[in-house]
Amino acid sequence: MKQLEVQIMGQNYMLGCPENSEARLREAVETVDSAMCKIRDAAKVKARDRIAVLAALNLAYQLLEPAPPMPERVLQNPDPLSDAADGVSGASRAQLQSLLQKLDAALASQNLAA
Repeated sequence: MKQLEVQIMGQNYMLGCPENSEARLREAVETVDSAMCKIRDAAKVKARDRIAVLAALNLAYQLLEPAPPMPERVLQNPDPLSDAADGVSGASRAQLQSLLQKLDAALASQNLAA
């Protein structure tokens, strides 16, 4: 496992990083750092542990929020991974493609068993 040095709210951390996951981990660090800095700058909260808890709660809340409905043009698109699906990065597009392939394989095996 690779070691990665990152900085969150001005403090350095050494994190273990699985192979081929550096970009994803750096994106996660940036998300946490941004959330913590916004709380620090907007409130009178100065204790790092309280800021971390508030940031964690905000991020968890965002993850648990229902996704907004997909635009009709994306739902009607026969290729969900085409450029018409705005806002999907190359890495996310590859993940979606992998998930779609797994889903297709699972559905195909169920159809054969039925």
